[in-house]
Amino acid sequence: MTNIFRGAFILWVMLRNGLDELALNSFKKPWLLRLTRILTLGRKLDAPRGQRIRQTLESLGPIFVKFGQVLSTRRDLLPVDIADELALLQDRVPPFSSEVAIGIIERAFKKSVDDIFVSFDRQPVASASIAQVHFAVLKDRQGQAREVAVKVLRPDMLSVIDKDLALLGMMAGWVESLSDDGKRLKPREVVAEFNKYLHDELDLVREASSAAQLRRNMADLDLVLIPEMYWDYCMPEVIVMERMKGVPISQVERLREAGVDIPKLARDGVNIFFTQVFRDGFFHADMHPGNIQVSLDPATFGRFISLDFGIVGTLTEGDKEYLAQNFIAFFRRDYKRVAELHIESGWVPAATRVDELEAAVRAVCEPYFDRPLKELSLGLILMRLFQTSRRFQVEIQPQLVLLQKTLLNIEGLGRQLDPDLDLWHTAKPFLENWMVEQIGPSKLIKELRNEAPRYAKMLPELPRLLFDFLQQSSSKNHARDLKALLVEQKRTNSLLQAIIYGGIGFLLGLIVMQVLARVRLF
Repeated sequence: MTNIFRGAFILWVMLRNGLDELALNSFKKPWLLRLTRILTLGRKLDAPRGQRIRQTLESLGPIFVKFGQVLSTRRDLLPVDIADELALLQDRVPPFSSEVAIGIIERAFKKSVDDIFVSFDRQPVASASIAQVHFAVLKDRQGQAREVAVKVLRPDMLSVIDKDLALLGMMAGWVESLSDDGKRLKPREVVAEFNKYLHDELDLVREASSAAQLRRNMADLDLVLIPEMYWDYCMPEVIVMERMKGVPISQVERLREAGVDIPKLARDGVNIFFTQVFRDGFFHADMHPGNIQVSLDPATFGRFISLDFGIVGTLTEGDKEYLAQNFIAFFRRDYKRVAELHIESGWVPAATRVDELEAAVRAVCEPYFDRPLKELSLGLILMRLFQTSRRFQVEIQPQLVLLQKTLLNIEGLGRQLDPDLDLWHTAKPFLENWMVEQIGPSKLIKELRNEAPRYAKMLPELPRLLFDFLQQSSSKNHARDLKALLVEQKRTNSLLQAIIYGGIGFLLGLIVMQVLARVRLF
């Protein structure tokens, strides 16, 4: 019953803000248009359509605000007036009362704000769908004053999100039961995936730990700054972090006037994304322009500043390898390999003909290669691939939904910074180097080093395990089992010898190759 009332409320808000005009302006059912006019008697639509869409999303809550944030980066798919209004959702969501924020802080730390901070700005500097941020000054353990940012969770967020997710789950069930395409798209699994990440976002300590992990991962890249967390002041509803000073990435002209190399900035953004995804398997999954700034400080000039780590994505080693092979095959225009990977992974039925799937993928992707980003839309490519996938019954992978969303965010940022950026050629060398590292000698040595403690523990136990096995064998089968064991031991010894000789030969070959390379170089 709650879901029905919530659904009716959503429909009512959309009608009162005139969104029915956007959806039904080309609809040819007169009775539906008449019914809509009856339900919307007395409404006033003086505000521009973009403003009405933004206000509707703000009224419907955090899930719909996040939807608007993602849409705001897709200026290739939206009219300019709507994209400009949705961009306001990124960091200008109406704040909640500062008194309420102060009450949450004091409840969390059991102290007054004046006892916690040297100074605290009552006016929030940023307000988002889940939380808002205040600037403050804090004395650290050494007694030194530090400029900090205090993030405070919006009150009563859990109940609001649970209601919307319950409604989305119900709608996903309808889609899945009423449509063959719905079963293939796995809408309930997709909703469950977003359910997990949205609930994770409500725990600010989890966000702080994700930021700390990303900070460690990216420390050696020198391309992105991530704020330090002050763990003595991190609670589920409040976290305190280093204050970052930069220019929002959406202010491209201001960055250009300051001397920032905009094309390099766009390439660095692609590099950061692919490093987080394929090297670390741990990536910032909410990279809309409101969460990205650029440093103008002389010591870190031109580096990205990442903010808001409520949603992060993770990938398994299998996911990373599969995705990397797909990307490389796309970049090399090896559509047959793309088709084979889809069949090997089980994304399409095993009986699918490789040549038919190869031809379908080629027809979608080939027209877009060698084009600058201003002429390329991953959104449109994904839509065409989606239409093609119906024929081959491709199953959507829910664990990759966040990655797809983040890739679209990156494309939107890249287009905003440098429309001439060639996404394919920028990413291809990174992925090829990554694949070499995955299958080269360094990967083998790393795996052997990681497994060494396990083997070191197992080897001393082998004589005892062998003795226990022989003791438990019956006298009738003793000779046969012992003979079989000796045969297996000989095979094992032969295999070990082959591995040792092969390894020695491999290392000698590497040394010879290095010597020859140096001889040719000099």
